[in-house]
Amino acid sequence: MSYSVVFVEDEQIVREEIVSSIRWDLLGLELVGTASDGLSGENLIKEKEPDIVITDIRLPAQDGLTMLSNCPVNHAIILTGHADFSYMKSAIRLGVFDYLLKPIDDEELEETLASLVRKLQEEDREYEDLKKKEHSKSELIPLPKQAGNHVINATIAYIAETYSEPVGLQEAAAYLDLSESHLSRLFKEVTGLNFLQYLNAYRINQSAIMMRDPKLNISEIATNCGFPTPGYFAKIFKRFIGKTPTQFRDEVDTL
Repeated sequence: MSYSVVFVEDEQIVREEIVSSIRWDLLGLELVGTASDGLSGENLIKEKEPDIVITDIRLPAQDGLTMLSNCPVNHAIILTGHADFSYMKSAIRLGVFDYLLKPIDDEELEETLASLVRKLQEEDREYEDLKKKEHSKSELIPLPKQAGNHVINATIAYIAETYSEPVGLQEAAAYLDLSESHLSRLFKEVTGLNFLQYLNAYRINQSAIMMRDPKLNISEIATNCGFPTPGYFAKIFKRFIGKTPTQFRDEVDTL
């Protein structure tokens, strides 16, 4: 299995050098598109919905962090020619995997990408653990509703109340008055899943329930379950359930 990558960089020489020199196939990656400014990058990311985004911070039209915040991105690598660590806090909140200073060393970037691929593979295995039983049209993803830990119980309750809104680890941590790193570590230790995996699984479960209502179309269900676009919803739904929302709904309709 290969993971898709979008690369956004305004310096043509840097962009062409990285595109040609990184051994994408060897790393298990597929470069599906490049862009030279933040707005084009945003449109490309929304179109391709890649597994990984590599981007400069300082881009024409809009900066890289604004671009990432406007898109459904789970994994990003930041490249920058400026040791401006005022960006770091925002980058961490957006789930940026690593932050590399220019001039970029090909070997360092490949090592970073290899580490991120290993992380993605680990996440895929965790998703598969959620799907130990084959999901039929009547089965949902098994999730703990009580975890024997009051902080995690409160987090699960928060997700149940706010899953339809654009919330994430940052908002949950602020609501519980905890640091993001502490909540992230504790959630994984107690539930065996990271926060985003649990949140997405909960949203997918709710969407599966909503699909039994023929009056709701798939775009409405995606919005009602907190997904930014129907395309991103379909991608996450298939990852969890093993079929597209349309395929799932067609099976529900035959019951």
